[in-house]
Amino acid sequence: MHTSTASGVFVDTGAFLARWLPRDANHSKAAAVWSRIAGRRLFTSNHIVDETLTLLARRASYPFAREKAESIFASSALEILYSTRADELEALTVFGKYADQQVSFTDCVSFVLMKRHRIDTAFTFDRHFGLAGWRCIP
Repeated sequence: MHTSTASGVFVDTGAFLARWLPRDANHSKAAAVWSRIAGRRLFTSNHIVDETLTLLARRASYPFAREKAESIFASSALEILYSTRADELEALTVFGKYADQQVSFTDCVSFVLMKRHRIDTAFTFDRHFGLAGWRCIP
């Protein structure tokens, strides 16, 4: 388990999708978690924003994705973390470590950013975060 001095939560793509897509299998769970974490420091990454908007555009519509992008970028409750070249090179090492589990490069960048920013909890429906030792909600 990774230790943290931050009380923040890293928000993964699946949490955004489940919140905004009523037909998502995790929509009800996501709504409950979003209510529960209101007031906590929330983080995501530019990689997660990219992935989220691409999937929202495909699963809903481009105007819907654009609307959600504007809300993400305007949010004072959500901080977008940006990876550096060093983060991405470290993520490449992590990517190799978890190759047998088919962990995405985006997830590996998330793990590196969480480590660097001392965030030990992820709001995710992706089992790979738990596999890598992060605390997961729900």
